[in-house]
Amino acid sequence: MEPLDGSGIPGLVELALKTPDNVVPVLDYLIEIQCTPERLVEVLEQREIKHNVLNAKQHDREAQIVAQAGRVGAVTVSTNMAGRGTDILLGGNPEFLAREEFRKSPEKYRQLGVDPEPPERPTAGSPDEIYAAYINAYTEWRRKWAEFVNRFKSITDVEHERVIDLGGLHILGTERHESRRIDNQLRGRAGRQGDPGSSRFYLSLEDDLLRIFAGERISKIMHKLGMEEGVPIESRLITKRIEAAQKAVEAQNFESRKHLLEYDDVMNKQRETVYGLRRQLLQGDDQRDYILDSCDRVVDWLVTTYCPKDQHADNWNIQGLQSEFWGRFGIDLRKHELKYDPKMLDVLADDLKQIVRQRYEEREQVWGAERMRFHERMIMLQVVDAQWKDHLLAMDHLKEGIGLRGYGQRDPLVEYKRESFDMFEAMMDRIEDETLRYLFLMRTPEEEEALIRQYQQRKRREQAEMRMVGSGVMEKPQQVVRKEKIGRNDPCPCGSGKKYKKCHGAPVAVAAGGDKPSAPAAPPAES
Repeated sequence: MEPLDGSGIPGLVELALKTPDNVVPVLDYLIEIQCTPERLVEVLEQREIKHNVLNAKQHDREAQIVAQAGRVGAVTVSTNMAGRGTDILLGGNPEFLAREEFRKSPEKYRQLGVDPEPPERPTAGSPDEIYAAYINAYTEWRRKWAEFVNRFKSITDVEHERVIDLGGLHILGTERHESRRIDNQLRGRAGRQGDPGSSRFYLSLEDDLLRIFAGERISKIMHKLGMEEGVPIESRLITKRIEAAQKAVEAQNFESRKHLLEYDDVMNKQRETVYGLRRQLLQGDDQRDYILDSCDRVVDWLVTTYCPKDQHADNWNIQGLQSEFWGRFGIDLRKHELKYDPKMLDVLADDLKQIVRQRYEEREQVWGAERMRFHERMIMLQVVDAQWKDHLLAMDHLKEGIGLRGYGQRDPLVEYKRESFDMFEAMMDRIEDETLRYLFLMRTPEEEEALIRQYQQRKRREQAEMRMVGSGVMEKPQQVVRKEKIGRNDPCPCGSGKKYKKCHGAPVAVAAGGDKPSAPAAPPAES
């Protein structure tokens, strides 16, 4: 054990150099926090050691690096994620060597009939002659490519035997992972399919695993045994302490995943309920009974809310109840004779339920039974989907902040279950409310056309009234002159001294002057 913050890397390289004849392939397992690949590559370059880096960044060369990591003298620096899923062949992969040689001179080898890609397969429906020519060309291609690969297989077979004689693939790890499974996967890179191999781990008391879970105990044991830094430790006591630390981390991670699963179980139960309802809708099940039951539940809730049993009828919100029935069902309760009496509250609820059911039957007769069932399923399906999406978003927000309940000495899981249940019940209530509102207020095309005609007639009437008002404003007002009516027995205004009926009001004068008597002439002036 020694620190691997940079000072221990040269010692790791020295161990690689001490392998027999410096030809054993090495796969270095790193955790980038303690021993970065860049730092190790820098030391390898200073020692002029040829190496390859497998860090999930060189995507085009990853397959080639893994294929040739088992050759004699190959050194591969790999991260834990990039190195633990690879299958390394001792001596190298002959097919990859052949492809690499082909890439150096592709035109030269194509002239010799060697190509890593097979001939193009003819399309379906091609004549038999084309298929026969393709089969011959494919057989010739396989033969030449196999001969070309066999040239390199002889090289890899020799190196395979040499690597086996040297002990096979050797693994150097710079830290123990939190999970024993990851370490076992790393060890599994060596000794695959009966091949020999070995592994050795470099550890440090500064590693997170040992520092958090087993640092003090292992440090005391090392001091009691008089061990110094840089000295290999192969005591089973140390190995057991490291495994105990890994078990502690695994137990902690298991509890975390178990806790997360308990949160997911809450959503899973709600998901089963909603998906069961959607499945019924998609399968075309009859929802008439469900709609009527929903109507009864909504009526009971409205009666309880606006007509509380423990209050007098004068304190009831009758206007609010009428508004709710009009907005939800399109029913005008003012046209129905209802008794608002606390002693007969059950009778009131039954009467309201009967009114709603009659309204539902009326809508069913307008639409027809088959179309009504279809609209019920489609409306419910759209409402369920919309409400479920909103509910999922609300549940995500609840889960993000539910952990803060622990500061209030409350179990976050219990609080999450309680509030999620309340939110789910509210969602189901909204589904019923929205479904009934759309279903009862939905109009047929004929009703829509009648409403449009009524609206157009009302607009035309309003425009005509506006034009009439506008024309009256534009006309110039005329002055009205009031004249006194002359009585038949009154003196004639002409000054003759006679009565009006004997003078200008006589029938002869009226006939000569027209329908209306003319204004009397002014008296003659005196000479």
